Amino acid sequence: MAEIILQDGAKREFADGCSLGDAVAQLSNSLAKKVLVAKVDGEVTDLRRPVKDGSTVEFLTFESQEGKDALRHTASHIMAQAVRRLFKDVKVAIGPAIENGFYYDFDTEHRFTKDDFAAIEAEMHKIVKENLPVTYEEVSRAEALAMFEKENEIYKVELIKDLPEDATISVYRQGDFYDLCAGPHVMTTGQVKAFKLLSVAGAYWRGDEKNKMLQRIYGTAFDKQSSLDEYLKLREEAERRDHRKLGKEMDLFSFHEEGPGFPFFHPKGMLLRQTLLKFWNELHDRYEYDQISTPIILNRQLWEQSGHWDHYRENMYFTTIDDEPYAIKPMNCPGGILVYKSNVHSYRDFPMRTAELGLVHRHELHGALHGLFRVRSFTQDDAHIFMLPSQMKKEITGVLDLFDEAYKMFGLPYHVELSTRPENSMGSDEIWDLATQTLKEAIEEKGVPYQINEGDGAFYGPKLDFHVKDSIGRTWQCGTIQLDMLMPERFDMTYVGEDGQKHRPVMVHRACFGSIERFIGILIEHYAGAFPVWLAPTQVKILPISEKQMDYAVELRKKFKKAGIRVELDESNEKIGYKIRKAQMEKVPYMCVIGEKEVQEQTVSVRDRSQGDLGSRNVDEFIAHIQELSESRKG
Repeated sequence: MAEIILQDGAKREFADGCSLGDAVAQLSNSLAKKVLVAKVDGEVTDLRRPVKDGSTVEFLTFESQEGKDALRHTASHIMAQAVRRLFKDVKVAIGPAIENGFYYDFDTEHRFTKDDFAAIEAEMHKIVKENLPVTYEEVSRAEALAMFEKENEIYKVELIKDLPEDATISVYRQGDFYDLCAGPHVMTTGQVKAFKLLSVAGAYWRGDEKNKMLQRIYGTAFDKQSSLDEYLKLREEAERRDHRKLGKEMDLFSFHEEGPGFPFFHPKGMLLRQTLLKFWNELHDRYEYDQISTPIILNRQLWEQSGHWDHYRENMYFTTIDDEPYAIKPMNCPGGILVYKSNVHSYRDFPMRTAELGLVHRHELHGALHGLFRVRSFTQDDAHIFMLPSQMKKEITGVLDLFDEAYKMFGLPYHVELSTRPENSMGSDEIWDLATQTLKEAIEEKGVPYQINEGDGAFYGPKLDFHVKDSIGRTWQCGTIQLDMLMPERFDMTYVGEDGQKHRPVMVHRACFGSIERFIGILIEHYAGAFPVWLAPTQVKILPISEKQMDYAVELRKKFKKAGIRVELDESNEKIGYKIRKAQMEKVPYMCVIGEKEVQEQTVSVRDRSQGDLGSRNVDEFIAHIQELSESRKG
């Protein structure tokens, strides 16, 4: 008999050789229908494996990420099998599960388009209906080579040749299809019932642009059709809100081949950016931050001293000045430290809160670039707080309050992740333990939900990362608070204590929006471009019905601008219906339609972008309404 320990600590015995699938069926028939894989002693494995005496076992359903990955990994194999059946010359590469789905890379003369998806999905449904067992076997390297060389699967052969001579290789089979794969997978193809192919893109073999470009088909799979339908609806809504699409339609920003990954902000985009930064400045003034500015290029010695040269060099850009090596800053903190060191400080100066809207540059792979979300230059809304050790918790609590106020302004709920010590860290265990415990106590005292993210801290200290949730339920990582007791030591930062002796301050790195560019992208998608009045690049658009009303419209524009309202005048000769539709497409909060009646009565006919026609309004009252919405930031 083999005894296993279940997740709740209960112990159960099963006959020797009993599979994990049979074991869960003996425990609960209803659970067995949902379970996809098992976690044995912390390792996810197939249900076909035998129970192991003394092991701890957790049975995983689609509710777990491991369950999702297993189902979607199997779906990728089903897709590859279907493609192989339909396109005889195809060579398969790799096909893993990814976040929210799966993909598989193919080499074929046929150029895949979305028009192919219906036929591939139909063949996938046939494979699912066949309910083929997904079986596992281990073979030697020589046997694996023979198997895949026979099928002329050149990409599998290349992967196998990279393995040691004595390697044991796992192969998964389903009917006439087999694949070099580490697994795990679900038991049969019949378990993969709800799936959809989504897109096709190019992908270099092994991610190397020197290799051949393959075709990557993306898809997703769920445990039931209703969940798939819900996901597809959300995906459709996300595509409608895509900040790259809306940014172009609303003329906010652009990207150009002359500077890939470097955003160009247009006039309307700058209005949005400056309005956002006005709120940021007011917020930081109230929380008693002093603003600074530091250079974007500093010498190699500084980056060696900070540790970035050794720990972050692959993400940096470099230049030479006067025959000396320099780097373009990927972070603002070393410059902020130099500002601190420019004066002698006393314990009475603390806490010192210095904020910087600093432009930084980081090298990102071309394939990773994604609109404003992943760029090569961006403005960090950085701040560095220097303090006494006794002030740590209070200062972190103050930052938590500032972040809470900022995110609530945009209706963005959030949760927090506490990231602990990574492998490439600097400093002693004692320093890390103290810093981590301080962050934990501060977040718990504020009652903010958080989870532990093991090993994902910065190399110089643990951190709190803030993940905001947008209007359609997606989460985005924005703010961060990093407690650092190492940089002060590396830069020999000191202050004079009450005892007249030199002491080492504690330093906090923090950013609220994270990246101004990325946060703007998040806001575009959160609001679907329909910004509240206070944030909208154009708050009011004046739409004269004909040329006869143009003089009055020009007067209105002057009056609105004088009142501080961001206004545009549509001077085109288009019909009024077209002008209204255009303003709606531009997501302008208010439109003022001007006809002969409005000219005679010196009024405006107001349209709300969501409520439609609001009727005639007194001009001064309308201006006061816009001003109140802007100043209160409530509309």
